[in-house]
Amino acid sequence: VRRATIDITGLVPTEQESAAFVANTDPNKRAALIESLLGRKEFSEIWAMKWADLLMIKSTPQVSYKAAYLYYNWLINKIASNTPIDQIVRDLLMATGGTFQNPATNFYQVENDRLKLAENVAQVFMGIRTQCAQCHNHPFDRWTMDDYYGFAAFFSQVGRKQSEDYRQTLVFNGGGGEVNHPVGGAVVKPKFLGGGPATTDGKDRRVVLADWITSTQNPYFAKSIANRIWDHFTGVGIVNPVDDFRASNPASNPELLEMLAQKLVEYKYDIKQLVRDICNSKTYQRTTSPVPGNEDDTRNYSHATVRRIPAENLLDCISQVTETKDKFRGLPIGARAVQIADGATSNYFLNTFGRSARTTVCAAEATTDPSLSQALHLINGGTVSGKINQGQLLQQWKKEGLAPEAIIGRIYLRCLSRKVTEAERARLMQMIAESANPDQGLHDVFWAVLNSREFIFNH
Repeated sequence: VRRATIDITGLVPTEQESAAFVANTDPNKRAALIESLLGRKEFSEIWAMKWADLLMIKSTPQVSYKAAYLYYNWLINKIASNTPIDQIVRDLLMATGGTFQNPATNFYQVENDRLKLAENVAQVFMGIRTQCAQCHNHPFDRWTMDDYYGFAAFFSQVGRKQSEDYRQTLVFNGGGGEVNHPVGGAVVKPKFLGGGPATTDGKDRRVVLADWITSTQNPYFAKSIANRIWDHFTGVGIVNPVDDFRASNPASNPELLEMLAQKLVEYKYDIKQLVRDICNSKTYQRTTSPVPGNEDDTRNYSHATVRRIPAENLLDCISQVTETKDKFRGLPIGARAVQIADGATSNYFLNTFGRSARTTVCAAEATTDPSLSQALHLINGGTVSGKINQGQLLQQWKKEGLAPEAIIGRIYLRCLSRKVTEAERARLMQMIAESANPDQGLHDVFWAVLNSREFIFNH
């Protein structure tokens, strides 16, 4: 119940939800739990955040705060309304108009350089890194300089101009403009990656590209999206890293990747249906304790991976269990970190724990790697201890007449979604008894649980 709730909603289950799930004797209770979680708005917020990272949604000298805010709201509304992911991609690639009136046009305002834009499209929507082919044929993959500049040619006619509002840019099909090959200077015609030349005469090249990228003729789109979804729920992509599809980095299980991609197409790119399949699978529901002989397996999913909770979700979970509220720019008090629209809005906790800076489209920019700064902040920083004091749950429980033993039980169920063991209870009660101040002893217990690996990791 804890693993699925964190992965699907970015929050931990409440005490009531954990207790009810454990007490439920229905053999189908896991499927019912997953269905309930998929119906919550937090599911959309997680995926909006992940796509906002990849699309680099943030205010910059080129993108005003208003434009970034509207862009994010456009994205979350699309995901919340269950718009198929292929349609979202088409809307982005074909976007025309003002960056305020049609926020999807910010896709072309975030990155103005057509070569970099082409690289980003290939990496985000197909998992292909073409950067190495800009100056020479790719040393580890099939891509040549002809492929690189042929793909970049799709973006050579994107037009931009300032509107009456200086903060807004108008994006349109300029109808002219070519890409020249750096070797010889010849004009390079639009060419699909891994495919043939495109027929673009008299057409908006972006529309032609959008039609191809989201079609079954493109062997990369469905696999790339499915691989990203699989990675979110298992901790490692079938192709890993998720945005590095190449001949020298093969899928660990090609048949599984092919099946997931086929399912996504069959579901008409409704990611919620694929998430349902993954979460109901035996693979996702496996224990994190490896069977003898498979301790070192990191690619074959013989056991579940222990994964640190991502930065935004971790802060939200700490705020949730301490019943405290955060304030972020442009959002009301009590909004969650996962709802932050502007990538330039952050705080020390989020930066320390690996929130994406949204400066590149690389999936690895949002990291869960451990660091000394994280440990020091949890131990000495104001987030954990400050939130325990601010929420005043310990005082509230004491007023309700709960004994220290009962309070310890509630802390464990609230934070770890399990009952405290008798050995743990006895050790903690002894620590509280030896403390000069029993109230401080309970505070230390709450603090220690929030600092524990069992809380910080999803497992």
